[in-house]
Amino acid sequence: MSDEESRVLEVMQQAGKPLRPGDIAQQLGLDGKAVTKIINNLKKQGKVTSPKRCFHAPS
Repeated sequence: MSDEESRVLEVMQQAGKPLRPGDIAQQLGLDGKAVTKIINNLKKQGKVTSPKRCFHAPS
């Protein structure tokens, strides 16, 4: 897992609720599209789920 993937996952775990990619991007100071790409990679690895449209949470 890359450093950015770890950071995104950490923010999601600390939030304790599903977040939108834009919220995560704002907290980390990253581009929203980059965060979306990271989330998609984490979903493929089974580390992130999408409980409702446009929101993501750790598995």
